[in-house]
Amino acid sequence: MIKRNGVVESFSREKIVSGVRKACQGRPVTDGDLAVLAQKVEESIRATGAAQIDANEIGLAILSPLRDLDEVAYLRFASVYQAFDSLEDFDLAISQLRLDHGTTT
Repeated sequence: MIKRNGVVESFSREKIVSGVRKACQGRPVTDGDLAVLAQKVEESIRATGAAQIDANEIGLAILSPLRDLDEVAYLRFASVYQAFDSLEDFDLAISQLRLDHGTTT
């Protein structure tokens, strides 16, 4: 994995779990759920066949399974990862979740 500052580190499921755990704080998400999510992310990354991958790509790979796991945790993670800086950013993300569920309220 290549971090934003150019440092190369090995991929770590533990770092995925640690980062996502913060977003899941207070949510009905178990350690087992987080382990499965980290496994899905690792499988997604390995499926690219790339020897090295940007940390940004790992963050993107986290978003979809986290969204499936818990939408509130997804919004928390996305707000930090995608640097939400306004209510409109949250509104857009929530609107997209509603569209995907087929609801408008």
